[in-house]
This record gives sequence, structure tokens and C-alpha cells, in this order.
Amino acid sequence: MITQIRGKLTEKNPTYVVVDVGGVGYWLNISLNTFSLLPDDEAVLLYTHLSVKEDSHTLFGFINKTEREIFRLLISVSGVGPSIARTMLSSMTTDEIQQAIASGNVGVIQSVKGIGTKTAQRVLVDLKDKISKTFAIDEVSFAESNTNKNEALSALEVLGFNRKQAEKVIDKILLEDKTARVETLIKKALKNL
Repeated sequence: MITQIRGKLTEKNPTYVVVDVGGVGYWLNISLNTFSLLPDDEAVLLYTHLSVKEDSHTLFGFINKTEREIFRLLISVSGVGPSIARTMLSSMTTDEIQQAIASGNVGVIQSVKGIGTKTAQRVLVDLKDKISKTFAIDEVSFAESNTNKNEALSALEVLGFNRKQAEKVIDKILLEDKTARVETLIKKALKNL
């Protein structure tokens, strides 16, 4: 199994890179997160995962081991393949994914293109314990943001907004600012509802 590749970055695109190692160019599929952290035309080290199927061998590259581990956890869930896992890593940071799973936030996971309700719930059920054990999660911040989220949702419901729509908007706000206060959540949600 190829576990890492160190070489010269010869081609860089938002979805893939080509790394020259001793005259051999390796095509690695990457997330937007990895793309944004890569240097231009320099020596790079990417951690890899080789996905083997009947008709193809696909190499995925990651900027760090945490991203690779999250990818591996995601593809271990039934219904989540490498392309959906890569899409998830492109639309959220590894911290956001870990926090969404650890806090049981179905809305955030479901907001990723290609993930439906059942798959999102399966991701949470299958990975919640693994994420909590494997990664250092700050439980206090979850409890605080969850309380703020619930208070904001209740207020928006009283104002006549649909709870599901309000929850999607608040989840997006919390992705940008995890420490948003209740008043801030309500104000920003009102602008987007």
C-alpha cells in the first residue's frame, strides 16, 4: 500500500495534483481543503489512500494525516464512497466534520451534496464513538453551541419560521462562527430566511 508521496508538484488543480517522484508522475485526487494548503511548484509531501475497485485503482492525496483518517472513517460507512467523502472534505474542514459527527448534527452532514437523510444518520451512528475516541473533542464548546442553537431555533419558531429551514440556516452560521451567541444566530438567521 502506498502511504505517502514526496516529490515535485508538477500539476495542481482543485480536484487533483500530479506529483513527480523520480521521473514517475502520480495522479492524486485531492479535496479543496488540500488544494488550498498546497504550495505552487515545490517539493510536497502528501499522505495517500489507495482505493481499489474491480475496474480501477485510484490514489487520493491528503495534506495531513488527520484528513486522511477522516476520509478513511467516512468511506467505512455503508453508502459513503470515496467521491462523497472527498466532497465532504472539500465542503468542510476536518474540524467541522469531527464536530458535526461528535455533536450528532445531521443537518450539517446532510448539507453535503450526495448525502441524504439516511446516509447522514448512518454516518453519525457509525462514527460518533470513533470520532470521540480518536480525536480530541471539546465537549464544552458543543454543549454551549448546542444550547445557543436550540434557544435560537425556539425563538425563530415563535416568530413563525419553519424549524427545519431555520436549523439549516443556523447550522451554516455555526460552521462559520462556532462561538456565535444566541442574538447573533437569530440576527444572521433572519437575514437568510
